[in-house]
Amino acid sequence: MSSPTTPFQPAKEVVILGAGVIGLTVAYVLSSSTRSKYNIKVVARDMPDDLDSQAFASPWAGANWSPIGGFEEKKHKREIVTFNKFWSMIPTGMVMALPSCVYYQTTDNLPDLWYKDLVRDFRVMDPSEVPSGAQGGVCFTTISVNPEVYLPWLKAELRARGVSFIRKRVQSLNEAAAFAGANGILVNATALGARSLIGVEDTNVFPIRGQVIIVDAPGVKEFVSFPLGTASVEGEATYIIPRPAPLGHVLLGGTFQEDNWDVSLDMATARGILERCTALMPQLASKETRILSHNVGLRPARRGGARLEVEWVDLSEQYSPALSPTSASIGRRVKVVHAYGFGPAGYQNSWGAAEEVVELIEKD
Repeated sequence: MSSPTTPFQPAKEVVILGAGVIGLTVAYVLSSSTRSKYNIKVVARDMPDDLDSQAFASPWAGANWSPIGGFEEKKHKREIVTFNKFWSMIPTGMVMALPSCVYYQTTDNLPDLWYKDLVRDFRVMDPSEVPSGAQGGVCFTTISVNPEVYLPWLKAELRARGVSFIRKRVQSLNEAAAFAGANGILVNATALGARSLIGVEDTNVFPIRGQVIIVDAPGVKEFVSFPLGTASVEGEATYIIPRPAPLGHVLLGGTFQEDNWDVSLDMATARGILERCTALMPQLASKETRILSHNVGLRPARRGGARLEVEWVDLSEQYSPALSPTSASIGRRVKVVHAYGFGPAGYQNSWGAAEEVVELIEKD
C-alpha cells in the first residue's frame, strides 16, 4: 500500500533589504539548510563588492570582536554564536586569531568582566604590563576579518546557492513587497536606511562616525584598545586592529562621533589617530609602516539598541497611492522581520543575529 504523497509546496519568497554584513549573513544562514524552502533575493542600492561606497558601513568596519558596552543578555548570546562561528573559520584564512590587550582606567572588577568566557585565553594583566595612561588591563585572544575579502566571499557563496542579487534603491516597504509577491516575507536589514524607509521611518536610528587609517605594518601583531563603545568629549577612540589577508594590514582608529553624518576626511583627526596609536604601540613608528588609505564610515546605531523583531505591516494603511513609489502591493499585510541598529557591533553580532532572524522567519 503506497503512502500518500506530500503536496508540493512552492518555495516561499524572502526579500532581504540590505547587502551589508547583517543582510548577507541572514541570507547565508537561511540558505544553508532550507534551499528548496525559500527563494531568496537580496535587494540593495549598494552591493558587497561596492567596497568604496560610503553609503553603507560594512566595507569600513573594524570587523573584529571587541568588548563594546556592558553586558546585555540578548547581545551576549548573539556574540557567543558569532565568535564561535568566526573561530571555526580560522582555517580558511579569512579569519585570524588575534592576541589582544584592552586597557582600563580602573582595576575594579577586571577578573569578572562580562566577556571573560566569550573570548579565548582571558587573563588580567600584571601591573608591570600596563602602559602609562591606563590603570589596568586584560589580555585575551579574539578574532579579526577583513571586510574587503569577507564581503565578496559571502556574495560568491550566496550566488552559488542560488540567491539572487538585485541592485535597486528601494524607498518603501510597499515597493519592497512587490519583489516578494503575494505571500512573501521581507527582512529589513537597511541599517541607517531604516530611518528613511517609508513604512519604517525609525527616528531612533542614528550614525556614529568612524574615521580610521589603514596601514601596512608587518611588525604589529596584536589588537590593542581602550574599551570601545564610548569616546572622549572630542569623539576620540583609540584602537589598533591587525587584519588577515593581506597580512601586515592594520586598522588604526579612530573616532566615535554620535549623530555626525559627515563622511569627508579630516586630516587633523587623522594626525591625532596616528599619534595616539603610535604612543600606544611604538612599533608603528618603524620605517616599515606605510599608510595605505584613510577611511570614513558611519556606524548604523539605534537608540534603545538593535531592533530584531517581527512586525506585520498592513500596506493598505501605511500608504496612499499618491505618495508611494509603487502601488503594486497595496491592500495586503506583509510579514517584516527587522534586523538593524547594531551600531559598531554589526560583524560581531552577525551570525547570532542571523540565526534569530531565521527563527522569526520560520515562526508562524
